[in-house]
Amino acid sequence: MRIGTDSIEFGTADTSFDGNTSSVTPRIIVTGTDTGIGKTVFAAGLVRLLDGCYWKPVQAGLEGESDSAVVRRLSGLQPERILPEAWALRTPASPHLAAERDAVQIDVAALTPPAVDRPLVIEGAGGLMVPVTRKVLLIDVFAQWRAPVVLCARTGLGTLNHTLLSLEALRHRDIRVMGIALIGDAHVDNERTLVEFGGVPVLGRLPRLARLTSRTLERAFGAAFSRESFLG
Repeated sequence: MRIGTDSIEFGTADTSFDGNTSSVTPRIIVTGTDTGIGKTVFAAGLVRLLDGCYWKPVQAGLEGESDSAVVRRLSGLQPERILPEAWALRTPASPHLAAERDAVQIDVAALTPPAVDRPLVIEGAGGLMVPVTRKVLLIDVFAQWRAPVVLCARTGLGTLNHTLLSLEALRHRDIRVMGIALIGDAHVDNERTLVEFGGVPVLGRLPRLARLTSRTLERAFGAAFSRESFLG
């Protein structure tokens, strides 16, 4: 954990990180329309598919298995590919509240994606509008990084409203959306409606797996998603 200030200057370039397409290695932000969507499982499948590295900037809640530990177990990648969190907070809550209860100040300006020599999958915390501090939302940190986003969304009831609102918020901040990753049982009309109104592609659908292991996830992910969709 690091202690620092609680400010970030928006509207200026982040010279410590080149998130443009000319960057040597791609960075992909995995976020969700809400908490509990399944984006950690998706991130594990993606980092394995891309043979990349994984980074969770802020982990809130250390009791039990952390998201980084889940990704390590389900991806089967070497431990050094799972990069340490910038902030690991004990309290299971929104980052801003967890930091306050843990007596920690999150320095948002120090949340810079680490430099790696292979694709970097970055997993957010909760949904897009989660506060990192009392002044800064997670989506605004994403805007500073200038990296493309994959939006994880459930397939069932409620997904149209949550997903379209999330896409609207991303567009408002000029954040490029690679596409939507659906998670759950097939729902043809919801998928069609999201494409029609959302204006971004559905990259694939990861079904809920009755037995979730690194092997079953790798098989399901490879059947649902194409590597070229993320690196092309």
